[in-house]
Order: sequence, then C-alpha cells, then structure tokens
Amino acid sequence: MEIFRKEHPNPQWERENWKNLNGEWEFEFDFGNSAIDRELYKGGALSKKINVPFCPESELSGINYKDFISAVCYRKTINLSEKEISGNVILHFGAIDYESHIYINGDEVCHHIGGYSSFSCNITKYVHAGENVIFVIAQDDVRSRKQPSGKQSGCYSSCGCLYTRTTGIWQTVWLEFLPEEYIKNIKYYPDINNGYITVCGEVCGKGEITINTSYNGTDTGSITLKADNSCFSGQIKLSEIHLWETGHGRLYDAELIFNKDKVKSYFGMREIKIKDNKFMLNSKPIFQRLVLDQGFYPDGIYTAKTDEILKRDIKLSMDAGFNGARLHQKVFEKRFIYHCDKAGYIVWGEHGNWGMDYESAVAGENFINEWMEIIDRDFNSPSIIGWCPFNETWNYVETQLPTRLIETVYKLTKQLDKTRVCIDTSGNYHVITDIFDVHDYEQEVEKFKDNYSRTSEGIAMDQVERADNGRTQKWKGEPLFMSEYGGIRWNPNDDNGWGYGIAPKTEEEYIERYKGLADALLDNPDFIGFCFTQLYDVEQEVNGLYTYDRKAKFDMNKIKEINTRKAKYEE
Repeated sequence: MEIFRKEHPNPQWERENWKNLNGEWEFEFDFGNSAIDRELYKGGALSKKINVPFCPESELSGINYKDFISAVCYRKTINLSEKEISGNVILHFGAIDYESHIYINGDEVCHHIGGYSSFSCNITKYVHAGENVIFVIAQDDVRSRKQPSGKQSGCYSSCGCLYTRTTGIWQTVWLEFLPEEYIKNIKYYPDINNGYITVCGEVCGKGEITINTSYNGTDTGSITLKADNSCFSGQIKLSEIHLWETGHGRLYDAELIFNKDKVKSYFGMREIKIKDNKFMLNSKPIFQRLVLDQGFYPDGIYTAKTDEILKRDIKLSMDAGFNGARLHQKVFEKRFIYHCDKAGYIVWGEHGNWGMDYESAVAGENFINEWMEIIDRDFNSPSIIGWCPFNETWNYVETQLPTRLIETVYKLTKQLDKTRVCIDTSGNYHVITDIFDVHDYEQEVEKFKDNYSRTSEGIAMDQVERADNGRTQKWKGEPLFMSEYGGIRWNPNDDNGWGYGIAPKTEEEYIERYKGLADALLDNPDFIGFCFTQLYDVEQEVNGLYTYDRKAKFDMNKIKEINTRKAKYEE
C-alpha cells in the first residue's frame, strides 16, 4: 500500500527524531459501537486494511464506504528500538473524528473528544523495545447533535451545501522521540512598533533554554533563559524587521534548545487591530479580498492526497486575485496553515459548529473544549488574522433562549488570544463581536447594491437589523464585512447541481454578474472586505470558480482584474 503524506505535519514545531505512521493500518467497522465492551484492543488482527490518513468514506483509504459509520477500529504494529524509548515517546494525531480511545499494547493511554483538533499522548510507560501495538477506536455520530460536524451531511447522501462525511483518522499520525527533559510549548508575541518578539512557553525539566532567531539565514537575535519545570518568558530585540504582509510571507526561523532537546520553529512579525473603524494590518487599512474555502477533495474528502495539493489551492485563489480565504466550517490541517504563512495569505480560523445542539450542555462543553485546543494549535501562525467560532446560529438564537453560549465563547476567545479580532457568529446572529459581518446571496446586482446604499447612515439590509420572533440584531457601527456572497451557480454542461439563484445563461453574463456584485462592495467605503462563495465546487454544489477537481471555469485573469482593483475603503 502506497504511503501518502510523508512530510512533517507541523513545520512550526519540528524535531529531527520523529517517525511517520501513515500508510497501511488494520481496520474494522464497529457498527454496533461495541469494540470497547468486546475488548477488541486486547485481541488479534483486524480483517481489513486502510490507508491512513484517509477516512474510510474516501477512495484513497481503500475502503470507500459512504453510509453512516457509528464507530471504527484501527490497529498497527510498530517496532521501536532501545534508543527510541530511552526518553519520552509521544504519539500524535493530527485529527480523529470524533471521540477516540487510544490503546498501546492493550492499555488505554488517551481519550480525546473532538473531530477537528490535534492531540497527543505520552506513551513512554506503555512501550518497550521491539513490537508494540497501537489500537484506535473512533466513535462518530453526526446526527447526535452533541458534536460539531461542519458540512458533513446528516442525510444518507450529500444534499444542498452538505457533503460526504468523515469518520476516524483523517490527518497524519506520527511519533516523536524526546529526551527526558524537553520543551513543551511556546507562544510568540510580535511587537512591530518596538522591534521585539516576546516568547512565552513551558519546559519539562531544569536547565537553560536558548532561542535563536534568523531571517533568510542571517542571525537576528537570541536569548537564553533559566527554566525549572515551569513557564519561561523573555524578549528578543530583533536586529532586522521584516513585516509579514499579504502576498509576502516573511517568516523568521526560530531554533529552540533546552538541554538535549532541539525544536525547529518559525514566526512572523505582524500586527492586527481595529482602529477608527478600519481593519488594520501593520497599522495600515487592508481590504480583505477573500474566498470561501471548504477544504474538500474528490478522492480524500477532508484530506488532500499530497502536500502539493494544499499549496495548489492557495495558488489557485491568488491567481484569481484573492488575498486570503475564510476557512469554512472545518479546521484545516496545520500543513495548510503553514503554506498560508509562507505565502502571505490571510485566513480566518473557524470551527465546524454546524450540526450541534446549542441548548445541550454536553454539546456546549464539547465545543468549548475543542475550540480551546484549536486556538492553542494555531496561535503562532501569522496568516490567521481572526477567529470565528460560529457560523449562522439562527436556529439557536431564534428559540428566545439566552445567547450566553455565543457571548461566552467570544469572551473566552478574546482571553485566549488578545492579538487577533473575533467574529462571534458569522452571518446571524451577532451578540458581541469585533466585526459585523453579513451574508447576502442576492443575485440581482442592483438590488444587492441597494441593500447597502445607506450604510453611511448606519442602515443596511434586514440581515443587519433582522427581527425574527421579536429578536433584533443591531449593527452598532462595528466594521462591516460581507463574509458570504455570490454563490453563482455555473454548471453549463449539466442541469444537475446546486447553487444560489438562477444560473447565468452565458459566460459573459456570469462575468457581468460577478463584476456587478464585487463592484457594489468595492465601491462602498463602509465595507472592510468581502468573501466570495466559493473557490471550487464541492460535490453537488456547483458555485465555484473552479470545478471540484480544480479546473478553471473561466479566464481567471478576468476574475483577478475585478477582484484586485482599488477599493473605496483603501482610499
């Protein structure tokens, strides 16, 4: 079985001593969700084979089973040397959907809840030199309403804007071999005004931690700090300042050394803030020309076949004149975020909140705990300019129950990360937010334009002052962002497929509509940006600029010319 995704899954936290565990694993369906009761983790081989990290619903997994799957089991035998187990052995999972139990040689070492966040287990006490067995049980029920499931369909087949489900392992699995004393984590806080990078982190052990920084091979400063099984913090005065900007992912390399442990990392110098009602990147107002990216792939569902495919999607977007994306209803893998960092491609971090019952205490607990892990994983990536935990929560808010969950998650997000802005709920309903975004799929250009002709007076379409069941969403003058629009259906060779509105009859009519909708936003000085739906088709949804297999539907030079002209906001 061919092994895919051999590259290191997290270039922002990379050690030399690691082992990729992708490739062939034994596999079994557990439709009765009884594997734990049956103690399968203590038994012998499983009957099927699967290609990790692809989910069993995908072609690339070798399983290609599309119906609902309540639980699955994985088993893999690995060989470890005396040298590898001489320190700490850490088992990492990029993501498992949804609730997972991890066993080593028959003993449970980890239990994790959350289908989008990364997690790890220290398995040192459970392994020995020679053969060791990793056993994974993943339980998944997208219809339970207790878990965020994003765009995974709750129906048998895909429909509307819901697509094929993902169950089990869907990101890289790997081992790290650490010394007894090691660096646990670090956070970077750039200060572009004074030329400092502040570092805060934790170590396991006692000694000195040295952090060396460089830019394109030139040393830019270092610091050595004492640490004793606790937190450390310090500031490095950088000798050169290179700002991370759109289109210019100027990254500094960082080398972290603590006793025998060494980590390769990176950071970017940039600042996000709102000032005078403008969204500022490095103290300059920037117009966000974004596209909706849902992170689906025809053969791998949630998982790209190669690292090059991840980079290609960013290039396709930039070729069309976009400077970033809204990563929609899915937490993208760290490797994709890394390529955004390198490209100077701005993105919004979002959770896949659809499918959960907001009134359920269990669902709320599951969501909040996973959201904390998501923010922690991606905190250091300069490409992420803001957080958006929820999308379109009207079914929750319209019940007339208190909106404390949305308020709580917003406040928690701001406590965990004071360096970025936060949109509480994209679309409807806002409770407390840094940016007031709206969704509008109106296809008639003049009507779309008229919806926002009075924004200077504090008046926009009914989504800004929306009153349903007596609840009104008020625009309080926050920066205004069109975070979903367009969605123009275009599938001229086939009458099938879903999209918004009546499809244009010709390519010329499509371009005219696209331009009219974009111009309405570019010419309105109150909008800080737009996000067009969407970059590529996904399964039956055919409103992408590219097909599902990433073939351009139009002359992208025409789209780029429309997207990149100067916005009134930028004047």
